[in-house]
Amino acid sequence: METQKNKTAYGSWESPITSELIVAGSIGVSGPTLHNNEMYWTESRPQEGGRNVLVRRNEEGLESDVNPAPFNIRTRVHEYGGGACLIHEDAYYFSNFEDQQVYKQALNGGEPEKMSAEPQLRFADGTVDSFHQRIIYVVEDHSRSGQEAENYLATMNLDTGKVELLTKGEDFYAAPALSPNGRQLAWITWQHPNMPWDETTLWLADINQDGDLENQHCLQRSKDHSFQQPSFSPDNALYYISDESGWWNIYQYQENDSDINVSKVKAEFGVPHWVFGQCTYRFTPDGTIVCVYGINNESILATIDLKTLNLQVIETPFTSISGLNICDSQLTYIAASSSRFPSVVIQDLNTLEIKVIKTSNQLDIDEAYFSMPKTIEFKTGQRKSDPLATDQEVAHGFYYPATNKDFHGLDNELPPLLLMLHGGPTGATSNALSLAKQFWTSRGVAVLDLNYRGSTGYGRQYRDKLRGNWGITDVEDCVAVCDFLVDQQLADPNRLAIRGGSAGGYTTLCALTFTDTFKAGASHFGVSDLEALALDTHKFESRYLDSVVGPYPERQDIYRERSPIHHTDQLNSACIFFQGLEDKVVPPNQAEMMVKALEDKGLPVAYVPFEGEQHGFRQGKNIKRSLDLELYFYAKIFGFTTADHIEPIEIKNLRHIPTL
Repeated sequence: METQKNKTAYGSWESPITSELIVAGSIGVSGPTLHNNEMYWTESRPQEGGRNVLVRRNEEGLESDVNPAPFNIRTRVHEYGGGACLIHEDAYYFSNFEDQQVYKQALNGGEPEKMSAEPQLRFADGTVDSFHQRIIYVVEDHSRSGQEAENYLATMNLDTGKVELLTKGEDFYAAPALSPNGRQLAWITWQHPNMPWDETTLWLADINQDGDLENQHCLQRSKDHSFQQPSFSPDNALYYISDESGWWNIYQYQENDSDINVSKVKAEFGVPHWVFGQCTYRFTPDGTIVCVYGINNESILATIDLKTLNLQVIETPFTSISGLNICDSQLTYIAASSSRFPSVVIQDLNTLEIKVIKTSNQLDIDEAYFSMPKTIEFKTGQRKSDPLATDQEVAHGFYYPATNKDFHGLDNELPPLLLMLHGGPTGATSNALSLAKQFWTSRGVAVLDLNYRGSTGYGRQYRDKLRGNWGITDVEDCVAVCDFLVDQQLADPNRLAIRGGSAGGYTTLCALTFTDTFKAGASHFGVSDLEALALDTHKFESRYLDSVVGPYPERQDIYRERSPIHHTDQLNSACIFFQGLEDKVVPPNQAEMMVKALEDKGLPVAYVPFEGEQHGFRQGKNIKRSLDLELYFYAKIFGFTTADHIEPIEIKNLRHIPTL
């Protein structure tokens, strides 16, 4: 029998999903693999300041940390990192965050031993070349003072740690893949101003007995295609992912220029290359491909028979799957769904039996407090750059209704809506269970997680809709989805809030500045000045804006036209800013300029800087504080009383709290 619910104002519901509980009970999990019948994965722990730890689970099921504190497995190549750890024989090799050097540690214990002595170099995406007793790394070289960092492929000797150049000449390198017989190496590169989802080049070279590259040649068939994840089958055939068909599909390389699309599905078998080490397909020992592909940002696990090209779906209870690895007949990956937290999973490919090894959240929370997302597709505005267009386009998102087993809203009251925006902007959100969303819905705030035009997961054409239109199409979609939800009486039109981090923070500030849809917003390390971003950011994204805004300085006018900092006269909404003071991607001055502008204009504004944080918050205390203060801010602006006891922060220019 359903318990009697209390009628209480939306936003004021008491919830067991507290910020403290989220931080205390949550970890990040990634990179699962099997080695010598033991399982390994990496955990990111907010409780330890965001430290990344390699965890081992032995055959008896006992878990133990491999790298001791304070060692932190994290590389800063491209600032976003990834691919920071690899296991080989009885040891593992990892980039340590503090000094960015490579360390070696025995898997059975002992202290990490420093391998490299190159303080100006950073290492990522390593692959072991056991034929020459070395690791082939992507290297980012910061030794040229006052100049842009240099990227190249280099080797590191497994015995001495000596670093030697392998090949250079391109702006960016990624995904070195060695053939099983050790005779060939494949990799991808790209050049400014492209990003890796715009246009990349696939390379192949022979490796001679001395370990040098020979016959190095480009396999790119045409321009404007994005290649990723080269990999060799057990019989040394080269495969890769390309969006030549309009979708990231898997291809087999053929020397006669007639490469074979082995997947042929209008679905995404690839993901945007924001971080190193992502893997969406692997080979079984007999050569079958096991892969994961996405349709509308929901994952499907499958196999591809390379003789018949038959694609066979493997049924799972998951809607988000990543990080595939195979050892014999055992498949490991990270999986989640709308009712399951991200978890380390192992699946037997013969019996298809699934075992959940480690869950990212160990909390025992009644599922009746969880909001189940509804996939929505809605009509949105035409591109301003195409005034002759007549048909409206569509965009996508996940709607989470306000849900709590103990409460429902007051009669004749609609819930506040929090519109969430992913980063990137070339990124996406999924419907995987996240306490960061349930934190809001369990308090009576509805959530819309938006995949605006330009998001990944819907094919190249959808992804390209943001080209030249960042700050336009994404903002149009923010307004359109709110209109859609208000029309269906799923949100209070007078209590619409918007929030996002990084690129999502930029869209947040644009929506607050250039529209009158939202009454409040939260910018987490968001961009307010496109011109400042173009002039002051790291190499990986230093030309990103060429494609989504326009070439700089040639189109300086567009940069100023779309920068909220130059149009604060149009801004009439409240905003809170959260900023890491060591952020190299979006420096703190971006937030500080905007805060001053709002303060000078007399608008409600709050600023929360965090010492020791970079781009994205990893320390538990700061994650907790940002959640609490964002809730506190909306409560003050929208006029509801929180059930949580939150240490307040000064909101400047808060002269009036509206009554409902």
